Amino acid sequence: MAQRRNSAEGIERLLRDRIVILDGPIGTMVQALKLDEEAYRGHFTDHPADLRGNIDLLTLTQPGIIKNIHRQYLEAGADIIETNTFNSNAISMSVYKMQPMVYELNFAAAKLARSVADEFMMRNPGQPKFVAGSVGPTNRTASMSPDVNNPAFRAATFDALVAAYYDQTSGLMDGGVDLLLAETIFDTINGKAALYAFEKYFLETGHRVPLMASVTITDNSGRTLSGQTIEAFWNSVSHARLLSVGINCALGGQQMRPYIEELSRVAPVFLSCHPNAGLPN
Repeated sequence: MAQRRNSAEGIERLLRDRIVILDGPIGTMVQALKLDEEAYRGHFTDHPADLRGNIDLLTLTQPGIIKNIHRQYLEAGADIIETNTFNSNAISMSVYKMQPMVYELNFAAAKLARSVADEFMMRNPGQPKFVAGSVGPTNRTASMSPDVNNPAFRAATFDALVAAYYDQTSGLMDGGVDLLLAETIFDTINGKAALYAFEKYFLETGHRVPLMASVTITDNSGRTLSGQTIEAFWNSVSHARLLSVGINCALGGQQMRPYIEELSRVAPVFLSCHPNAGLPN
């Protein structure tokens, strides 16, 4: 099975040599710009839904902003930049009535991040940079009902999640990502659907990139929103051929440390840790 340029050997070699730095969030960088509806909408002037807040759409309507954010993170020392695609799946994009744009959003975001990384490497020989396709959890959960009066109801099925993730994966891979990162996994079934979709794409196309998975511990209970401990989460995803597993979002670095230590005891792969700046006060 073909491996992508830079992807497998390059990132593993770097990880064995030193700690690798991931970029920070795109969302907070964008929020600081205080963009209005017109800025988000761009050429989608006749779109029937409000688009303000659809940060992933800025890849198409304000590519210069996203490109500059990628560039700032690389200049700050990031080894890996993430595509602006955290919500670029049909389920999440249904809020904005933009399901048909999913492939284009992912393809364009991957191409844009790829161009920034390649440009940086041309100016700085000997400093490899990688692009990770950001795959978020969607805004639905497959493990729990959103309706307290109907506990058997599910807002998303496993098959629907797989289909959404597969379409997203296609755009990211065609756009040239080096890695795929399933992040902010608050529901392990959602995460397993993403990993299944990745593997399905690899088997059908013959092209594989390294995989990263990152879970979210929602509070000091040490469990995911769907109730799993760190060890239980690892046991649920350990069948996947993961380059790394880690924890992101929700907790600050100090609160996250004991769970990273626990993960390091049970997972024989590289670890990632990308906390929030801290818990809100």
